[in-house]
Amino acid sequence: MSIVVTGANGLLGRLVIADLLESGVPAADIRAVVRSLDKGVGLGVALHVADYDNPETFAGAFQAGDRVLLISGTDVGRRAAQHGVVIDAAKAAGVAQLAYTSVLGGPEADFVLAADHRATEQLILDSGLPYTFLRNGWYSEMYFQDFAGIVQRGEIVNGVTPDGRIATATREDFAAAAAVVLTGDGHVNKAYELSGDVAWTFKEFADEITQQTGKPVTHQYLPPAENKQLLVSLGIPEGFADLLVDVDDAINRGKLAGTSGDLSRLIGRPTTPIAETIAQAAQA
Repeated sequence: MSIVVTGANGLLGRLVIADLLESGVPAADIRAVVRSLDKGVGLGVALHVADYDNPETFAGAFQAGDRVLLISGTDVGRRAAQHGVVIDAAKAAGVAQLAYTSVLGGPEADFVLAADHRATEQLILDSGLPYTFLRNGWYSEMYFQDFAGIVQRGEIVNGVTPDGRIATATREDFAAAAAVVLTGDGHVNKAYELSGDVAWTFKEFADEITQQTGKPVTHQYLPPAENKQLLVSLGIPEGFADLLVDVDDAINRGKLAGTSGDLSRLIGRPTTPIAETIAQAAQA
């Protein structure tokens, strides 16, 4: 029996493999599915080269009794079909567990980015495979890609209303949860709603940046049409801008504010506070 991680060369996949190794799983018992050998450099485990768009490349990727982590792809709108390739290969091999990085809320997540996840969960259920749904909320790191620019401009501008809340956690937190369900017992045929312990507003986010950097930062809300116009003016393709506007609307409707506590229970510690992530970004 091996633990197999698809999309293993991504930011989350690399963290999961590192956690598996740190937990004592022998490198010989871990297999990483990557799109090329170059992308598997440094993982320190066996590699299988495969592509979601080429079903034949998954021949031999899985064996009977394997525990598999299907990390969702990034090709929005095509992911369900791509994930179906992995599901079919896992079923044909007779794996013991298929864990999938889904989205917070699962079938109740009604925003556009969640559609592929809803469809994938249904494909897995229809397959009859033993499953674990890791319904991940948003990564805290998603809001730090332009941290220096935020501090310099002194402003965060988006379509989230002043009372809109989001319960983020770090990739390290989510990776740790994935490692737990791949190595422990009692997680089969369960769905976990994974999010940070605390849901915060962007005003609170801006205030914390102000406190930690000494630079005044405020949050400004833009209505959807103005928000999209701003995003497009910054060079973001219109289709992707629509997705971002839709996510902000989902936040406003409370779709990413759930704090079930599942994540902290799985990893055996509190999730990483947003203030700690801000402190790390400020030091960097």
